[in-house]
Amino acid sequence: MASAPQESSLENPAPGLVLVGVGPGDPELLTVAAVRAIEAAAVVAYPVAREGATGMAAAIAAPWIAPHQRRLPLVFPMVAEAEPRLAAWQAAAEALAAEVAAGQAVVLLCEGDVSLFASSSYVLLALRQRHPACPVRLVPGVAAVCAAAAAASGAGMPWPLALQSEGLWIRPTPEAPAGLEALLACAAAEGSVLALLKLGHRWSWVRELLAARGLLEAALFARRVGWPDQLVAPAAAVPAGEQTYFSLLLIRQGRPSVLP
Repeated sequence: MASAPQESSLENPAPGLVLVGVGPGDPELLTVAAVRAIEAAAVVAYPVAREGATGMAAAIAAPWIAPHQRRLPLVFPMVAEAEPRLAAWQAAAEALAAEVAAGQAVVLLCEGDVSLFASSSYVLLALRQRHPACPVRLVPGVAAVCAAAAAASGAGMPWPLALQSEGLWIRPTPEAPAGLEALLACAAAEGSVLALLKLGHRWSWVRELLAARGLLEAALFARRVGWPDQLVAPAAAVPAGEQTYFSLLLIRQGRPSVLP
């Protein structure tokens, strides 16, 4: 009979940094490992878009953040310019390394997964360059793409992300139609499902392009997966118009020949 996993000590956690994926929105999607890491931390760090903001990752993990834990918001500006983003990642790495050097157990919360288009990935790279001796551990989280497929399937719209020999391509939505045309052609040639993230304002022309190619009816649209205002629906049911940054599409251009 297998023994139960040992519980980590919450009273005297070892100094170090844990990057914790908290999933796309629903607090119930945090893993046991994520909850344990948060509860064991003396300092809970999380990204915010500007000074004074709450931060989506912190909102997701709120049920497990205790009043005695010190909060450390880190500003990650949502801008296109490289210089402010580089400065923010480096400043975050310095702040986190300083906490660890002072003997603190620290977690950095990250929406979704810690390694998939994640702010924590840039902090990790900056830490490894500037503070290679800083102990870092990663706890993976549920990605929005996976949560969207599960939500659709649970709502009577079966949407397996990949079947049999299919591939799965996860890409940010291209800025222009030509880029999406090229992606669709390559994905179709390789028999891969295409997941488009960061849909946002591009939805108007993306919808038109998919409709012209006969792909709209079979595509799945998801917005703010895991949040109370979540929308998961056939793409054809979503009218043209600007969507939030946290919107995505799942596109399958063919199906395996052998299915139930």
